[in-house]
Amino acid sequence: MNLRFLKALVPLPKMGFSVLMGSALLSGVAHAELDYAEKEELKFGFIKLTDMAPLAIAYEKGYFEDEGLYVTLEAQANWKVLLDRVIDGQLDGAHMLAGQPLGATIGYGTKAHIVTALSMDLNGNGITVSNDVWDEMKKNIPNGADGKPVHPISASALKPVIDGYKAQGKPFKMGMVFPVSTHNYELRYWLAAGGIHPGYYAPARGDTSGQINAEALLSVTPPPQMPATMEAGTISGYCVGEPWNQQAVFKGIGVPVITDYEIWKNNPEKVFGVSSDWAEEYPNTHIRVVKAMIRAAKWLDENNNANRPEAVKILSRSQYVGADYDVIANSMTGTFEYEKGDKREIPDFNVFFRHHATYPYYSDAIWYLTQMRRWGQIAEPKSDEWFMKIAKDVYRPDIYAQAAQSLIEDGVMSADEFPDFDKEDGFKPPQSDFIDGVMYDGKHPNDYLKRFKIGLKGDDQV
Repeated sequence: MNLRFLKALVPLPKMGFSVLMGSALLSGVAHAELDYAEKEELKFGFIKLTDMAPLAIAYEKGYFEDEGLYVTLEAQANWKVLLDRVIDGQLDGAHMLAGQPLGATIGYGTKAHIVTALSMDLNGNGITVSNDVWDEMKKNIPNGADGKPVHPISASALKPVIDGYKAQGKPFKMGMVFPVSTHNYELRYWLAAGGIHPGYYAPARGDTSGQINAEALLSVTPPPQMPATMEAGTISGYCVGEPWNQQAVFKGIGVPVITDYEIWKNNPEKVFGVSSDWAEEYPNTHIRVVKAMIRAAKWLDENNNANRPEAVKILSRSQYVGADYDVIANSMTGTFEYEKGDKREIPDFNVFFRHHATYPYYSDAIWYLTQMRRWGQIAEPKSDEWFMKIAKDVYRPDIYAQAAQSLIEDGVMSADEFPDFDKEDGFKPPQSDFIDGVMYDGKHPNDYLKRFKIGLKGDDQV
């Protein structure tokens, strides 16, 4: 029996905290105690990406142990396997794409009610193209005074390349990691903003390819396989999380042309997901898991990312990400390398705690739902009230607030590190930090959809 297991069996003293409930979160505050974890032995899944870091750090730094939890972390083959194993109970929870709990809950693909009470990070993705495509794109991109391409790079620079493929009768293919992934929506957003149609889904017609009317054909490739798939010529580019964009640079097979930070500044990326049934059966366990991961997220960002080199060393281990230290460090420590030798400062490329990154905002959930509607995964028109209902069914800021208050009462964290729960309604102010400058207000999703030239809106159906 190892030390972690022995520690997990030692009951922790009960700790008081304020239970925070309701969409306004603190209207009508009740007081209760956080009881022992109903389930102490837990297995969590993840995909080998740097943004699984909060799980690794919560484990390695003993934050799970502090909550009386014995956790096993297990890498999964792909996002579908990961989701299926959470649904059937083989996993207690997992590092998930932000769109996965929403997609499952509305029945796109596998139908299951999944909830999230914690956002795991902001940003962290990039779009990479092959060297041949980059050579052609560069002809359409101005250089700055330093002789380097001016960023952010619009997909309009890719459009002549795709037109050239079309003239030769060749399809232009790109990879993304999953139909309801951030990567799919970011790649589609970038392409459409540059005048390139990424295609529609038509699930009611049995078409889940997402390639109807597409000028660029997007398909699923597991993240670690992206560089090799592009090197083989199966795809000409991809959108993926780190370290698989930087891997293309190190291998000399491709060039990252844009980060998701430049497509949508401080966009939500991964979440920690559990089944609704699991959350109901193990409420104290759930809160304690969220507590441990909030602490891990804070550790990852504190003192201006001072802990990142240590985090990179942990993540480079084979049981976590398993990529070379230098590859992971290239983005994880506040820089990002585009064309070989073109390394630029992006301190917020990976954000785990700053900007209230861990808080599960309803407005983040609604943005993903708008993109599902925009590209046909939600086939029929939906009211603004429908978007709000789904967001509240899936995103659980009430559980997050309970975990936060418990950390405050433990003396581990302070109230000023969290949103003001007395005033928080779960919506970020309207945001315009998108590559096309289109304003997003989560309280008016249908008005938002109407602003796009390319994409479904109103009564449109495929």
